[in-house]
Amino acid sequence: MSGQNVNVRLLALETLLEAERGDRQSHLLIRDVLDKYEWLPERDRAFFMRLCEGTLEYRLQLDYVIDRFSNVPSGKQKPVIREILRMGVYQLLYMDAVPDAAAVNESVRLAGKKGFASLRGFVNGVLRAVSRGREQIRWPEPPGSPENLSVRFSVPVWLVSRWVSEYGAEQAESICASFQERRPVTVRVRGEIPPEEADRLLPAPWPEEARVLTDPRMLSSMKAFRNGALAVQDISSMAAVRAAGIRPGDRVLDICAAPGGKSVFAADLAGPEGSVTARDLTDAKCAMLEENRQRCALANLQIEKADAVLFRPEDAGRFDVVLADLPCSGYGVIGRKPDIRYHASEEKERALVQLQRQILVNAARYVRPGGTLLYSTCTFHREENEEQVRWICKALPEETGIRLRPDDLRPYLPDPLAEMSPAESGYLQLLPGIHPCDGFFMARMVREQTAFDG
Repeated sequence: MSGQNVNVRLLALETLLEAERGDRQSHLLIRDVLDKYEWLPERDRAFFMRLCEGTLEYRLQLDYVIDRFSNVPSGKQKPVIREILRMGVYQLLYMDAVPDAAAVNESVRLAGKKGFASLRGFVNGVLRAVSRGREQIRWPEPPGSPENLSVRFSVPVWLVSRWVSEYGAEQAESICASFQERRPVTVRVRGEIPPEEADRLLPAPWPEEARVLTDPRMLSSMKAFRNGALAVQDISSMAAVRAAGIRPGDRVLDICAAPGGKSVFAADLAGPEGSVTARDLTDAKCAMLEENRQRCALANLQIEKADAVLFRPEDAGRFDVVLADLPCSGYGVIGRKPDIRYHASEEKERALVQLQRQILVNAARYVRPGGTLLYSTCTFHREENEEQVRWICKALPEETGIRLRPDDLRPYLPDPLAEMSPAESGYLQLLPGIHPCDGFFMARMVREQTAFDG
């Protein structure tokens, strides 16, 4: 498996080792490698992607298998050797096109190439034992327990235990299983599609303007994408923008906007007589927003670099609609970003809750009396979702004199979603594996007129 003397397995190993360090998300690392080696044959590119993504997705399960056949626990192995074994076990268990001998021998060679010639025998012994004994591998008992689901679907047991407690064992299993499925890439149609490209787009569950790409790899070469007739956006995100109730002429703020799907949709809804201000924290994120603005030819979309934590007094009460799609734990998109699960912790969750509250207070202050705050996340962690809505509606009057009230989402949602949203709650929680989209939360709140507003 090589192209122009590139060892694709070695390339995968280096990518996985960098992903393990956690400095960058794995899907970005994989994308960058494929961009750098764009001349690789398609077969090698596909092998690289499958090996990297599969080894990441099944990491906890692979460690469990390694521990069944190794006299040195995976947690005590040298990081390079552990990653080589993970890759080897993944090939043995899940890549039928790779002969067992090739999976074992190439793993042994990798150990030598990385300076661990003395451990080649260890790698060889473990992988040959897995090859001989894989039919005897048994997952933890009882079936459906948090320990069982954790190993089968490679999700930390503390997260599985929480989901079993909150949603029940059956739904928790469906959620975990969805992370191992291929996630479709959806786009929003906002212009005319050339006839020769129409067969690359399939209907999506909802909303009407959504389509599923038959082959996401073709997106950048499609005329419809290059000329702005297509905008990449998950259907859950499209529904959230619809739920904001944006009307022609509205002034909209997207407070944490990158990569820009919501901003583009908001600008389309606000129309030329309206305006959308899209902000984010870094130059790189603003560059993503600018790329979308230019490709979609949106004169009513303005990009600004800004820290959402810092309040801007000049924007108080300025906007008809504020979109607050905030940094979150991201559990709803683990199927797209598998390493989220491995870097999650309750400490990080608590820090995110506090960050969200800082930004939410500012976002609410930017909404004009009678205007709308649409809060959303791509997670299903209740402290970041329902509990944040309850908190902001209670704490905001005490801190600022501003009052928010939950508002019925149903008039703004596609029928299948409207049936799921209680009128009095003002929010909707979508779950991966239960609903045909990413895990996603949205809440619509209206700023009430008070004496504070004069």
